[in-house]
Amino acid sequence: MNKKKKKKTHVPIRLNMLFFIVFILFSLLILRLGVVQIVYGDDFKREIERTEDITVNNPVPRGKIFDRNGKIIVDNTPQNAITYTKYQGTGQQETLQIAERLASLIDKDSSKVQVRDKKDYWILKNPERAKEKIKDEEWKKFEEKQLEDKDLYKLQLERITDKDLNELTAKDLEIVAIWSKFNSGYALTPQIVKNKDVSPEEFAVVSENLHYLPGVDTTTDWERAYTFGDTLKTILGKVSSSDKGLPSERLDYFLARDYSRNDRVGLSYIEQQYEDVLHGQKAKVKNITDKGGNVLETTVVSEGKRGKDLVLTVDMELQLEVEKIIEEELLAAKKEPRTALLDRAFVVLMDPHTGEILTLAGKQLSKDKETGKQEMLDFAYGTFTTAYNAGSAVKGATILTGYKTGAIQPNTHFYDAPMKILETPEKSSWKNFGDINDIRALQVSSNVYMFKTAIEIGKGHYEYNQPLSYKNKHAWEDVRESFSQFGLGVRTGIDLPNEQVGLKGQLRTPGLLLDLVIGQYDIYTPLQLAQYVSTIANGGYRVQPHVVKEIREPLLDNNELGPIIEEIKPTILNKIDAKPEWMERVQEGFRRVMQEPGGTAYGAFSNAPYLPAGKTGTAQAVYDGPEMYKFKEKNQIPPEVMNLSLVGYAPYDNPEVAMAVLVPWAYEGAEGHHANNEIGRRVMDAYFNLKKKRLEEESNKENAIQKIERPNLTNTEDQAEDNTSSEPNNNQ
Repeated sequence: MNKKKKKKTHVPIRLNMLFFIVFILFSLLILRLGVVQIVYGDDFKREIERTEDITVNNPVPRGKIFDRNGKIIVDNTPQNAITYTKYQGTGQQETLQIAERLASLIDKDSSKVQVRDKKDYWILKNPERAKEKIKDEEWKKFEEKQLEDKDLYKLQLERITDKDLNELTAKDLEIVAIWSKFNSGYALTPQIVKNKDVSPEEFAVVSENLHYLPGVDTTTDWERAYTFGDTLKTILGKVSSSDKGLPSERLDYFLARDYSRNDRVGLSYIEQQYEDVLHGQKAKVKNITDKGGNVLETTVVSEGKRGKDLVLTVDMELQLEVEKIIEEELLAAKKEPRTALLDRAFVVLMDPHTGEILTLAGKQLSKDKETGKQEMLDFAYGTFTTAYNAGSAVKGATILTGYKTGAIQPNTHFYDAPMKILETPEKSSWKNFGDINDIRALQVSSNVYMFKTAIEIGKGHYEYNQPLSYKNKHAWEDVRESFSQFGLGVRTGIDLPNEQVGLKGQLRTPGLLLDLVIGQYDIYTPLQLAQYVSTIANGGYRVQPHVVKEIREPLLDNNELGPIIEEIKPTILNKIDAKPEWMERVQEGFRRVMQEPGGTAYGAFSNAPYLPAGKTGTAQAVYDGPEMYKFKEKNQIPPEVMNLSLVGYAPYDNPEVAMAVLVPWAYEGAEGHHANNEIGRRVMDAYFNLKKKRLEEESNKENAIQKIERPNLTNTEDQAEDNTSSEPNNNQ
């Protein structure tokens, strides 16, 4: 009995302990909830209501490009566009559904759809079949965390067959093309889905259904338009498409400068060189999003502003005329014998005092690969990216180098007769001139005079058919360093990428130095020749050439130029180390080349009213052009060809324009046409005729204004006379 009572007293104690423990636990829980709500409540509330500010940059049209007279060369043509902006948190299935809806409203070119995009689409549309691509042991490894999701996805991609992809219909491929555009770029950044050939019907129907197409929008995009067609197009450069966006090789460079991946940028020449100017200031839009990525508010931070405008130094009217001349003379020369390898010609016109490029023209004959028909291609960039032997055109630099080194003095005489170095072919001028001085040597283009000048520079001793050596071990350096002061063999500094410096011959035998001083060893670009002759024309100043004249603020009016932001000033790179009287003798020799009987260009320029000066060049060279593969296939040595050149300026006593003409691989053999002189004369005529025409037009405008103003003055005078006559005569 007593034991039973003791048992009963133990049960309530245990229950009480249990209740007490539960009470304590609930008390702690309530206390914890209180702490969380009171102390951390605001933090949790902020987390739930958290928003994020995301600033997005929207692209703007590029700046326009004008010629020196205000004519638009490159413009922006507006075009309808359909874009997609992906919101944060938008899943693949959701974007796919939107792409399917959009594909039912527009036509989308699917020819550029990538295989990877097709596979991604196939997996989304066939999830069960995609799972079957994974083997049981691979699923087991996945469950054991030896493989990750990305590993399985990679295996699925690898195992999708061509047969699987062939299941995709034409409509599927359109959806893939749209869907891939949706997934390019960053979230909240508009992606161009279609901006070419968007029909008015497509634009309208998409606009009407935007509420069914979240993220899709209709807008106005732009495309580069070239007013003068292909003229100068290789110099103007290319702009990437919205499809390509940023070039992969410079991706990091542009991303670091706040570009988007699908931004269009300059890829070559002017568009590339002046990308920072032409690109413009993007419109900045701030999107406020909630935790789920939904846009709560959009605010315009700054309005966009299209790129600044460029005014080029080029005169497009003159450029067109020069290109026409090159084409006509090139085709005419091709009718001459032994001209099968002739396919190009170049002309550079430059202001010798400022370095402004007035014309940068090159043309190349080519055959269309499909039709086989001959076509004339723009090759303007070849004026500074290709180099050739220029021949006697460089002899002005040779004479000045002779003066500078003390090898010759003004009026030094040499006897022009054939020369021969032991175990080498005989060297001579195109005819024997006998006793001549420096000026006469330039006028008639004496090779022998230049040979003997080079021997004196090298401090050598010459005897007919005997070995030749030089005491001056720096003779090669002396000549090339002197030539470089004129711009020969060095970069001219033009404000365009990819300029070539030409090529210096590596062998240094005594006879090759003689070839160097007559322009038949090192090779130069047409632009280098223009800088060289400009240096002679202006009295010894090497001026940096440039194609951009001004940078201007953009205006809304397409036909007007805005205020000048920056004007490109002339840059003097160096001054020739020469006495004024030395330069004058070379200038006189150049004048006689074109204005006095016996000059090598007298026949072409004898009656030119603008009084030109210059130097012709004919260089023996070995063909190394695009037809080289034919000789290699037949194991033949490429033939010797003649390069024709001409440098000049006018008027000789007050130069306003300098010119370089180069016609590589003009003909095979010793004799042929003179396309260099024909082109040069017509180009100079075109320049001065255009100048005359513009002066007459300006004069006619002034006369017209005066005629308008004169009647008003006459009427006023007549009225004054009438008033005078009507006054009472006091004498009467």
